[in-house]
Amino acid sequence: MAATDRSGGKPRATIRDVASAAGVSIATVSRVLNGRRDVAPKTREAVLKAVHDVDFATNRNARALSGGRTGLVGVTVPIVEAAYFSVILSGIAEALYEQDMRIVLCPTLHQHEREVTLLDRLMHGTTDGAVLTLPEETNKELKALKRQGLPFVVVDPRVPLDEGIPAVSAGHATGARAATEHLLSLGHRRIAAVTGPPAWMASSERLDGFRSAMAAAGVLPDPKLIVPSSFAIEGAEAAGPLLDLADRPTAIFAFNDNLAIGVLRAARARGLRVPEDLSVVGFDDSEQSALVSPALTTVRQPLAEMGRMAVSLLLRLLENQSVESLRIELATRLVVRDSTAPVTVRS
Repeated sequence: MAATDRSGGKPRATIRDVASAAGVSIATVSRVLNGRRDVAPKTREAVLKAVHDVDFATNRNARALSGGRTGLVGVTVPIVEAAYFSVILSGIAEALYEQDMRIVLCPTLHQHEREVTLLDRLMHGTTDGAVLTLPEETNKELKALKRQGLPFVVVDPRVPLDEGIPAVSAGHATGARAATEHLLSLGHRRIAAVTGPPAWMASSERLDGFRSAMAAAGVLPDPKLIVPSSFAIEGAEAAGPLLDLADRPTAIFAFNDNLAIGVLRAARARGLRVPEDLSVVGFDDSEQSALVSPALTTVRQPLAEMGRMAVSLLLRLLENQSVESLRIELATRLVVRDSTAPVTVRS
């Protein structure tokens, strides 16, 4: 769908409109517009005709001139190569590409001072707005950033955000509840939880969902079976003492797939079979969750869609459109694979 011009005129054409009119992919349109030679003459002709028919170039130039926009959006991300963040980034990039906008990528390495410096540069005319992925800033700092006039949207907030700060996240609590209910339905009652950092919103909300499901089943969680960790695979070392207990858990809910894969390693090192001796559930549905053995039962976060939704919300802010909700929570889904099974009676 074409976006509305800020001046209130006719809807401006996007690269998606050109692709649709020409009957080709967005990537093909991009190659033609960038003068690439790897396009058949007839295809090039069709794309250029579509550009003229939908008035793509005219509207794009008018937007830049009348709105004073750069067509650039800053995107902060802790780590580029991590599977989790790269999927979010792919959604952001694709959504911006469809609007003929581009990314200014700013890796922060989870360093607060580095992120503050990058945002300061983005704010001074370099970009039209920003998407902040798991930002290190406090609510006070984010409010100050908003007052200074930089439109931004937070993806996957690290801490609960104050009202008025636009954000997109996944349903952490409902996803965790679904994962725990799955284990309970298999007969597990001694269920451990390896959480992420306690101060992170994702950890606290997933823990709420875990406890809610246990309480609804009339099961009182053993406090000794709830252990905090980092979200890295190495953080699953916290699972070792759980598996060494005389009355070890029959199932472990790890609060992300990295931790769940670490639990699989720890179980294998102790000669425990998954899922015969131990059921394991993760959270994220990252690419590696289907590649490990056994394939991981996990909760799917719509990571790419979170990135796309953040861009959609940011564009509304840039167009000064009324936004009914500044806080968007996307649904999660349980994906059942091979790492969970009914509880077995121990001899």
